[in-house]
Amino acid sequence: MRTGQERGFYYSRVGNPTVAVVEQRLAALDGGVAAVGVSSGMTAIAYTLLALAKGSKGNIIAPSSIYGATEELLNGFLPDYGIETRFVTDRSNPETYEELIDDETKAVYIECISNPNVEIYDIDAITEAAHRHGVPLLVDNTIATPYLLRPFEHGADINVCSATKAISGHGNVIGGFIVEKGGFSYDERKFPFLHRKQYIFRDENNQGRSPVDLFPYAPLGVPIRASFLAGLGGQLSPFDAYLIQNGLDTIAERLDKETANARKLVAYLKGSGHVGKVNYATDADSPFHDVAARLLPLGAGGLLSLEFKGDADQFAALVASLNVFSYHTDIGDVRSLITNVPDTSHVELDPKHLEKASIPRNLVRISTGLERAEDLIADLEHGFKAAFNENE
Repeated sequence: MRTGQERGFYYSRVGNPTVAVVEQRLAALDGGVAAVGVSSGMTAIAYTLLALAKGSKGNIIAPSSIYGATEELLNGFLPDYGIETRFVTDRSNPETYEELIDDETKAVYIECISNPNVEIYDIDAITEAAHRHGVPLLVDNTIATPYLLRPFEHGADINVCSATKAISGHGNVIGGFIVEKGGFSYDERKFPFLHRKQYIFRDENNQGRSPVDLFPYAPLGVPIRASFLAGLGGQLSPFDAYLIQNGLDTIAERLDKETANARKLVAYLKGSGHVGKVNYATDADSPFHDVAARLLPLGAGGLLSLEFKGDADQFAALVASLNVFSYHTDIGDVRSLITNVPDTSHVELDPKHLEKASIPRNLVRISTGLERAEDLIADLEHGFKAAFNENE
């Protein structure tokens, strides 16, 4: 203790033995070298982007259709701190990401499978475009999880995820993780915060060191702990870490079943006269099918969305008549969930931003659980009949 040479935990806000176990487990599953557990997926995204931009401001490149709270962070919160986001509207074209990158770009951010439009982008090509300009690729791997997709194998540099969803899988915990692949070279001019010498990282001669000095292969997690968790909080609690570990034990079985259910629901919905377009990345009719087939050989998980042909009152009647599905905003749960996107997960977006994100007012999101697919289909069939006043 007197020499400061022994490793250990001194305060649970910046490190805890229970949290450390699940951090190591997530890093191993992702194929990364280090992970930081935080209080939510949004904390993971915010702290990562703030750490990359701290000390120099700059801009982020991101697709125009992403999770509603993330869009609010990028478009409504970060600009007040001098961090601009440049949104890509031609989202599946890697060249359009590169066209927006300049000397002040701190990261390219994408979702592995977008929420709610279930789009998947060419991670390899976008990574190459970012790396040509010395910019890291940050991937939100919440929906796929490392069971279905390991972005580091396709060149990504940083993974973030909400452990609230499929990672834990039971809707009983809120948490998130930041995982570093390691090996990205953070230029001092572009990323000054990672090169800033701080006394807390001092050497044996009490000389301050920077995160890059201390951990040159993976410097991002160190200042997130020392500056953000220590100064702002947002740590993952030990009990939540315990629940996440329990959920990880069944991640393969859960995602296999949820994927199988999603495929059967997509086939049913495409034949229904009560819905229009159905979005599911690996479906043969999806414009993202070829990329999904390459990146997601085990399937695209349980998230799908559809355009409901009824109005708001008819959707309310549909939901009221459902017995198996639950009306909840979560995804990746063992229970099947349904929501109307503009009024729940993307309620922050005004009509202009909904249009920019390709989210129509009648978009409905479904997250399949572990129930029998036949029961889910029967439940939707019953709901459609109630919504459209059809006889059973």
